[in-house]
Amino acid sequence: MKTYSITFSTFIPVSQEDIFDFFSRAENLSILSPPHLQFNILTPQPIIMKPGTIIDYRLNIYRIPVHWKTEISVWEPPNRFVDIQLKGPYKKWIHEHQFESYNNGTIIRDNIEYALYGRILAPVLNYLFVRRDIQKIFGFRENKLQTIFSEHFNSNL
Repeated sequence: MKTYSITFSTFIPVSQEDIFDFFSRAENLSILSPPHLQFNILTPQPIIMKPGTIIDYRLNIYRIPVHWKTEISVWEPPNRFVDIQLKGPYKKWIHEHQFESYNNGTIIRDNIEYALYGRILAPVLNYLFVRRDIQKIFGFRENKLQTIFSEHFNSNL
């Protein structure tokens, strides 16, 4: 199975504890997802995040409805957590969220390891669509985080 990896990093001028608190609330994932995905959490809320927590989602990929189920496999506040796909569009999906205090703020790192269905077509699908789509989603997410926390930061001045 061919596995791909990608890492995204962003700096937010807010404490690691505040950033981790934001990410520990599953409902915020909807805020961080581009509107075209029509991302909805199906699991009743509030969701208590801990190892073994399972979260069901519905989203659209190229207008095709997709059910996605993930499990929190690692939960280490306020430093990191990991979610893995149990069911969804990827053959494999492991997403490690890391949070590191730096220069009066926090570096957020997203390390993603994934594999695709499609055997011989998987590298082509990754090159033409998947990697680019993931980059766009995390670009949106970074912009949204900057907006949310610049408003938060400015309101606390």
